[in-house]
Amino acid sequence: MLFPPRGLYSVPLASGRALELGARPLVMGILNITPDSFADGASGLDIGRAIERALRMEADGADILDIGGESTRPGAAPVPAAEELARVTPVLKALAPQLRIPMSIDTYKADVARVALDLGAVMVNDVSGLRNEPALAGEVARAGASLVLMHMRGRSRTMYAAAEYRDLVAEITGELRESLNIAEAAGVTVDRVIVDPGIGFAKQAAHSYGVLARLSEIATALDRPVLSGPSRKSFMREALGDRPAVARDWGTAAAVTASILGGAHIVRVHAVAEMVQVVRVAEEIRRNAADS
Repeated sequence: MLFPPRGLYSVPLASGRALELGARPLVMGILNITPDSFADGASGLDIGRAIERALRMEADGADILDIGGESTRPGAAPVPAAEELARVTPVLKALAPQLRIPMSIDTYKADVARVALDLGAVMVNDVSGLRNEPALAGEVARAGASLVLMHMRGRSRTMYAAAEYRDLVAEITGELRESLNIAEAAGVTVDRVIVDPGIGFAKQAAHSYGVLARLSEIATALDRPVLSGPSRKSFMREALGDRPAVARDWGTAAAVTASILGGAHIVRVHAVAEMVQVVRVAEEIRRNAADS
């Protein structure tokens, strides 16, 4: 088989609905409510613009909206939970009655997750893989939400110091299994978990390219659906040179294509309209390869 198969999963959400993953890849749109996002200054802390952008992403074909109130770019300073909540709460309140697509909250903090889930988020996307605040898993279990566990080492300010691997895939899958164990111990059933190998997080450029090249091995080893988030990340500098993040969408298109051909269930992106086209064409290539 030219491309690896993509497993079929039904992932329950807090709303009583489920994400049907595998028949086609889904697109997660990124909505950063921060003043210092590395790749997306379109919304910042302007709540009106953030709401407008969210609705535009839905219209452009996003299947999920991921809302974050703290930048996790390399070197970023942590934000107190109260400040993070002040940023995301008005957006969640405004979007809950308007959006038809599921809302995810991008946070590693239990307090933020609890409020966001009560306001209509149905998924939590934890970049720390429950390493920063394991109590977050209890909030996910309480709400019956789904959980994205990302592979990460250290914090935003220190993660590159931990970017050393002897066996890239084995170490990533082993550490994600540890995160899965934390989630299950807190009452999050495994069918609610999606894994993210953490492209660009605690990884040098070669590691991130290696993850993209071996994405299917991670999915197979963990038997969970995979989210791939390469959008506009700095690992592309090795191929594209030193250009600003917003000028990396062509590189992102290549990484998204590799993700789809490698069996990703969800891709997390900034430029939704453009990447929806990329995903659809890449998926047709997969289907035709399987049929030929």
